[in-house]
Amino acid sequence: MSELPHRALLPAGFPDVLPPDAGREAQVVESLMGMFASQGYERVKPALVEFEESLLGGVGATMSQDMFRIMDPISQRMMAVRTDVTVQIARIAGSRLRCAPRPLRLSYAGQVLRVRGSDLRPERQFGQVGAELIGADRAEAEAEVALLAAQALRELGVQALCLDLTVPPLVPALLEALDIGAEARAALRRALDRKDAAAVAAQGDAGRLLVHLLGAGGLVSDALKTAQRLDLPPPARVHLDRLAAVAELVGSAMPDLTITADFVEHRGFEYHAGVSLTLFARGVRGELGRGGRYLVDDGGADEPAVGVTLFMDTVLRASPAPPPQRRLYLPHGTPREEGRHLRSRGWATVAGLAPVADPADEARRLACSHVWRDGRATAVGEEGG
Repeated sequence: MSELPHRALLPAGFPDVLPPDAGREAQVVESLMGMFASQGYERVKPALVEFEESLLGGVGATMSQDMFRIMDPISQRMMAVRTDVTVQIARIAGSRLRCAPRPLRLSYAGQVLRVRGSDLRPERQFGQVGAELIGADRAEAEAEVALLAAQALRELGVQALCLDLTVPPLVPALLEALDIGAEARAALRRALDRKDAAAVAAQGDAGRLLVHLLGAGGLVSDALKTAQRLDLPPPARVHLDRLAAVAELVGSAMPDLTITADFVEHRGFEYHAGVSLTLFARGVRGELGRGGRYLVDDGGADEPAVGVTLFMDTVLRASPAPPPQRRLYLPHGTPREEGRHLRSRGWATVAGLAPVADPADEARRLACSHVWRDGRATAVGEEGG
């Protein structure tokens, strides 16, 4: 019995990407990186595997359960495969580029691995493309990163784009200011994660205030009007005001972008320290991207940073496929100089390696749209007699 079916079987969540999808993904990645570079973001290429303690330090502390681990046979130390590139950018900025001028703008593209997928993203290996702005603690920094991602996605042709803003530290700041005990905090957090207004309201005065924040979510202009009328303690209002400032900057620069707000969401933003963002496209499964404010551990005082990560599996689903490249079959014996000239004009050429009876049939078999005959490219099926 042939072993081929067994050799072709892959673990769940680890797909092969075949033509033409692999080529398209590479083109989209380079297009995004070019857009980031045009706005001053310099490319870095972190290692796929690092020592475990490096990936679990600072912002990586919340990702321990998602990491594949292996033993390094050379150092006899545990290593881990990255689950998110932002963790590595934080390490690079706080160590190798610690003395580089701020604000520091970096971009990256690469594959990540996770122990388990999610309902919206069952894949355990997928590509990330991202940008990080390090060393600026201003609303303009959050706005720049949000606009950079939104503009890049629009240039790819993504339609019906939505930017959702949240502030993960807002709820903890509110509960801290109201001196809410640990047990009540945990109960409120669970209820908020379920969007269970009744369970939230049952937690006393803090719960009733949080119910209003929970219900305020929606289009950012309406959401802010509701939230700003609430009697929030000053530490919580600081976060709300920062979100309002970011929304104003983004909305002014891109007035046709749909912007929403959710003041109580924090799942997936556990290491974020300020305004955070998620990008969606209507009718597309999964998030296009996610990011926000975090802190870089540079061995001393934490350094402010803000970044965004685009998920290539979702981006490819949301962006229109480009027209197929014209493939031209060059019959055996076609001079190499002719092929070079045709490629300079935008053709993808497929050279015949041996003479064939009917070049048009061979072109069709090799998925070429045209065949080179008598000094011109002729569409397959129209080569005539």
